[in-house]
Amino acid sequence: MNIAIDTLKASTRGAAWFKAFTQGFKLVEDFPASVLVADGQLGQQAVRVIAVVPDSNNLFPRARQGEVGLLEGWSLARVVDEVIQADADAETKRGILCLVDVPSQAYGRREELLGIHQALAGAVDSYARARLAGHPIVSLLVGKSMSGAFLAHGYQANRIIALKDSGVMVHAMGKESAARVTLRSVDELEQLASSIPPMAYDIESYATLGLLSELLSVENPEQPTNDDLSFAKLAVEQVFKEIHAEPSRGLEQRLHGQNRQMSKQVRELLREQWS
Repeated sequence: MNIAIDTLKASTRGAAWFKAFTQGFKLVEDFPASVLVADGQLGQQAVRVIAVVPDSNNLFPRARQGEVGLLEGWSLARVVDEVIQADADAETKRGILCLVDVPSQAYGRREELLGIHQALAGAVDSYARARLAGHPIVSLLVGKSMSGAFLAHGYQANRIIALKDSGVMVHAMGKESAARVTLRSVDELEQLASSIPPMAYDIESYATLGLLSELLSVENPEQPTNDDLSFAKLAVEQVFKEIHAEPSRGLEQRLHGQNRQMSKQVRELLREQWS
């Protein structure tokens, strides 16, 4: 089984966008090869850039294609905790840019036995604490952003930006897995998704749920051109400025999507009854 997994084609989008964004940055090397980290400046914002990428030599075979596994989860937690601790007394907090291209969390017996749920929860906790401590966090989705991997790396951001491209998708599971769970064929699943946005895989449908702040159209999502990079950097810099100008460190803006009105109403009713 592991041999079959290793022969799958791993995405290089995350690594390509990390390399482009971090030209002239200082690489932080005290982490596994699957977790790329660099510190630098984007406009007026000091920022730490983080990406999870494939590592064919990963000690855990289930995490060799860019999945977020045990090493990745705990490493992400440490990467972010370092920023929180270093800036604890700083008036202006460093920003965090998550470059997201993660196909899944790592599924495996060893992962389950060694507590992958805790590793990913540790990453989520660190990102959430960083945001609540005043660190502006922006996620740029450049590839797949799937399942628990996206929850651990990217979902806790103040703002989520995505490339407008068919290779960018957000979902709880892959199409084949979703088809098995729902007892449908992939074709039947796609037909159902055409009328139910939360079940769709295209990024445009996901945008209607209110979780994206912007969709970026670029020329080459696989290997960004200079124009692609400049366009994306300007978008990220602008979002950092917007986050700094806002009083809230929560995620309330995600309820403003056209398909989130009932979610918003339910929360309002719960708040009224609770008080």
